[in-house]
This record gives sequence, structure tokens and C-alpha cells, in this order.
Amino acid sequence: MTSSQSQPKVALVIGAGDSTGGAIARRFAREGYIACVTRRDADKLQPLVDSIRAEGGQAFGYGSDARKEDAVATLFEQIESEHGPVEVLVFNIGANVPSSILEETPRKYFKIWEMACFSGFLNAQAAARRMVARGRGTILFTGATAALRGAANFAAFAGAKHALRALAQSMARELGPQNIHVAHVVVDGAIDTAFIRDTFPERYALKEQDGILNPEHIAENYWYLHSQPRDAWTFELDLRPYMERW
Repeated sequence: MTSSQSQPKVALVIGAGDSTGGAIARRFAREGYIACVTRRDADKLQPLVDSIRAEGGQAFGYGSDARKEDAVATLFEQIESEHGPVEVLVFNIGANVPSSILEETPRKYFKIWEMACFSGFLNAQAAARRMVARGRGTILFTGATAALRGAANFAAFAGAKHALRALAQSMARELGPQNIHVAHVVVDGAIDTAFIRDTFPERYALKEQDGILNPEHIAENYWYLHSQPRDAWTFELDLRPYMERW
């Protein structure tokens, strides 16, 4: 390989679940990126990997704990040595666990922060160090309504998502001048998932009216952010159904 254009390009999705993360991985794979996807349980990634390959794309799944510094370092080293440079990092871990502040335990509060914020720092830092050395890259964080306002019974989640947004803001200001596009996506509304279908059937019924978010449409916006010209980069993009209250 003699140039960055001829090298394989990797899109790494941390937290590639059955909904948004998987859709993002498929979207980048359709553009010729090698989709590397992670969850703590690698076996759960196989249907996603198989579906991408069935469409003619390249995909590889990795079981990795995004909260562990050594595991993150190993993940990036393995991916870049086996497949190529990570051109795009998507951090897509949620940890949306409700609890009254009167009943929240220190252990659970800390675990939610670890999942939704600290792991974002670890993975984004690992990506940024490599991207700065190469002089290019995109880092995209999946945020939530909780990044902007804390709802009752979601103190831990809101605190973690607020902190993740602040991390993204700081990184965007520092790394933008080094040709690294950092963006934060506020997903404001229910997403078409099995969890919403089974837990909130009334909300899920709004799907027929475009009242919940389609993961494929969310993914289209991630591709849009990555492909923006650098003279008009977006830092924050919020996505919600037309009927969502905000």
C-alpha cells in the first residue's frame, strides 16, 4: 500500500447491539469500510457479522470489555495489525438504567458511569492517539436526551451522559485543528428495538406513524457526519421523531 487512499479503512463500533450500533456498522460496511464491532459477549455479534458479509461487506466481531484499559489497548492493537487503521470510531454504549436517587447504590451508580462515560474516554483516547499520528479520523459519540437534562429517576445515567458530552466537546476543540472530526449525536426518542417493543407496546405502536426512530435512519446520519467536508463540520446533531416532545 502506498497511500492512505489504497489502504483498507476500519470503522470500529464500540457497543454494536442489535439496533443502532449494528445499523451503523452495516452503513459503513456498505461504503467499503471494514466493520469491526464489539460487545462484551462476542457470540452475540455473529448474526451482525454474518449479515454484513451476506451483503458483500467485511466484518469482524470482538468480545471486549470497554471499561478496561488493557482490553482497549489490546483491541486497537489487534484491529490495526490485522485489518488496517481505525478511520472511524463510534462509541455507542448506553447504560440507560433507571433508579430513584433514594434507592440508587454507589456500586450501580459507578458501574453506569463506567459504561456510559469512562469507557468512552478509554476508547476515544486510544483512537485519538492513532488518528493524530496519521493526521485524520472521525470520532462519533452516541448521546441521549439525558446528556442535556436529567430526568427523575435517571440521576446516574444523566450524570454519565452529561460527562460524555463534555468529553466530546473538549476533544472536538482540541482535535479539530488536527483534522480529527469529533461529534456528539443526541438521540432523543424511542428507538425501534425489541426492548421498546416488549416493554412499551403503546410507544412501539407509533412506529407505523414514524413515531419512533428507525436505526437505519440514525445510521445514515452517522455516515453524513463522517463524510462532511471539514470546512463545515457539525459538532452536535440531535435526532428525534417529528412527534417527539422536546
